[in-house]
Amino acid sequence: MNGKVKGISGATVQVTLPDLQIGDRVFVGEQRLTGEVVRLDGPVATVQVFEENRGLGVHEPVVSAGGPLTVQLGPGLLGGIFDGLQRPLPGLRSTGGDFIAAGSTRLALDMERSFELKPTVRPGSDVKAWQQVGTVTEGHIDHPLFAAVPGVLSEISHGPWTLDRELGRMQDGQWLQGWHSWPVRAARPYRRKLSLSRPLVTGQRCIDLLFPLLKGGVAIIPGGFGTGKTVLEQTIAKFADVDVVVYVGCGERGNEMAGLLDEFSQLQDPRTDRPLSERTIIVANTSNMPVAARESSIFTAVTMAEYYRDLGLDVLFLADSLSRWAEALREISSALEEMPGEDGYPTYLNSRLAGFIERAGVVETMSGAEGSLSMILSVSPPGGDFSEPVTQACLRVSGALLMLDTSLAHRRHYPAINWTQSYSLYSSEAIRHFALEHARWPELRKQCRSLLQREESLREVAEVVGMEGLQESDRLVMRTAEKIRLDFLCQNSFSDDAFADPETTLTRIERLIDEHVELTARLDEGVPLSEILKEAADATG
Repeated sequence: MNGKVKGISGATVQVTLPDLQIGDRVFVGEQRLTGEVVRLDGPVATVQVFEENRGLGVHEPVVSAGGPLTVQLGPGLLGGIFDGLQRPLPGLRSTGGDFIAAGSTRLALDMERSFELKPTVRPGSDVKAWQQVGTVTEGHIDHPLFAAVPGVLSEISHGPWTLDRELGRMQDGQWLQGWHSWPVRAARPYRRKLSLSRPLVTGQRCIDLLFPLLKGGVAIIPGGFGTGKTVLEQTIAKFADVDVVVYVGCGERGNEMAGLLDEFSQLQDPRTDRPLSERTIIVANTSNMPVAARESSIFTAVTMAEYYRDLGLDVLFLADSLSRWAEALREISSALEEMPGEDGYPTYLNSRLAGFIERAGVVETMSGAEGSLSMILSVSPPGGDFSEPVTQACLRVSGALLMLDTSLAHRRHYPAINWTQSYSLYSSEAIRHFALEHARWPELRKQCRSLLQREESLREVAEVVGMEGLQESDRLVMRTAEKIRLDFLCQNSFSDDAFADPETTLTRIERLIDEHVELTARLDEGVPLSEILKEAADATG
């Protein structure tokens, strides 16, 4: 059904087109710009256009797509680079150059890519909905293919197979596809949610020991400009012990996204020795792209993440940053003349954010497998003010806070995680799991935190009376805490020290804590601290 453009105000367009619903996708103008219906007022619909609409005029045609904004899901997404509408950027570049032309379209999946299909059921089998019927190899994973409808299978494909061919056919004539579309704003179904129990190893010693995360959990990383949010997320993306990583650069600077893409194309996964890009999906929505596409980009990315979760895989979703997403939401709300809330953000910021974060978790999938979707989300509070609305809204629904400290970043301490202000609600469960393989893990973590806390309180005293005014036991605490900060909590993201497995983490903190216990015992025997430290220095060369 066709309509007409009635009015234009920036990226907001009023159209006359009957039988539309909120969330429907429409194509606006002669260039067929993609837009989404955000308001209905009788026969007039308000459409938010996802693309640059320069040159769009009144009375140009409008066509309904017949449904909401969707993404294509199937084999072949891994290693892909997409924009906020799931258009493959390498494909668009090959046909239209370095800049995306208005109205550009291209299928997200390569329908002509050949896979080796291995059937898991035989013709004549009684197949249930969501039952696996075949498998193809996609990078490092065996990608299962499921039946969308129940029935008796009359035929099934095998051998070399492409997505534009039938996967199989039922006796009633229905045919099965190897891919499908899904609305980005609708969470994918599952049988039930499960409790979180397995740790998410990031390779960052500060996180894994002091503020451990669980698979299926949600952590936020707030920090001011230049505190290392992007570097920390990218480092975690390289080394986290998950099957698939989905990274969305939401409003990121173009040079940072270009650096990320270049680096990921050259790195290898340390667990499989395969290219790191094979397990990664990148959604690049840079700051010069329209804000409406930025707002939809995190939903596009999380839908693809849910799809791989539904295959029974562990998926890590990284967003950088939610603040720029919220700013896009604020700009759209302002264009719609909605009642503003705190700091101009829409009053539904909290509920919209909570609905998105709720899509994380560990689930029993519709096929009976167990999959997890973990989220690590960066926040860029203006001026480093953590009381601003976006940070506070994230804190209400996340399980871990990894607060980045500007003063640590200025001292070149990476990662600049403030160990006195950060926390993890997943600590007890994660520690219980680590203790099964490393019995001293809980004890060493407790002693490490105790030394850092004592140093924090002693530092104020030392600023008044000086280090020489402290008791020798307190000076020893200050020395050990400094070694923990510099030798353990601090890592170099550009060397082999960028990743530390749990065994390496335990060995490193064990050496520091045991040394402190030994030196404390010597001090209790009456040996002067200067002599103890001289012996320790001589012993280490």
